[in-house]
Amino acid sequence: MTDKISVVIVDDHPMVAEGIQSILESYDDLDVRATLTNGAEAVAYLKSNTIDVVLMDLNMPGIGGLTATEMVLESKPDMRILILSMHDSPEYISTALSHGARGYVLKDVPTEEIKTAIDTVMRGERYLCTGAKGSLEPVEDGDRETLTSREQTVLLQLAQGKSNKEVAIELNISVRTVETHRKNIKRKLGISSTAGLTRYAIEHGVLQQTGVQT
Repeated sequence: MTDKISVVIVDDHPMVAEGIQSILESYDDLDVRATLTNGAEAVAYLKSNTIDVVLMDLNMPGIGGLTATEMVLESKPDMRILILSMHDSPEYISTALSHGARGYVLKDVPTEEIKTAIDTVMRGERYLCTGAKGSLEPVEDGDRETLTSREQTVLLQLAQGKSNKEVAIELNISVRTVETHRKNIKRKLGISSTAGLTRYAIEHGVLQQTGVQT
């Protein structure tokens, strides 16, 4: 019989951790070694224990999942870390992967998909659940909804780091109107954060219209 795959669960919500543990323990080839409640515990435990796969939550008190992932991989670069999160935005997913995570699984996936993710990273492959993969799929410019001229103007202002209030004053519109434009811009571009809007503006030459140095 082959050795079992050792797993550690890191999540600050006891009910979530216990639920995942119960699921994984139903598989004969998995061995849940520990359930930890924060990044600091994970870093300390994994420093002195060799584990095959770590299921790491993102948002935890103190040391969060991304920082913990980086810290663990500094000393054990071959550790397979799977991010298990409720956040499906491209920013979260791409950031997690850039920090060295081997995969990203949303917490609302069918239980068997967590097992599939573990098996996949054990084969040395990257795993993204369907929801995460869909969030990262590039959208062709021709498939995007086009921005209205007003939305392009608002994007230009936001990309320069201006607040909603500052944009409202500059364009002589209400703050609520700016917020609505901002929401529509993010939806049309498939971007979830202000940093993402700024990056889009830089990559597409929007800021060059003002002579702002990028």
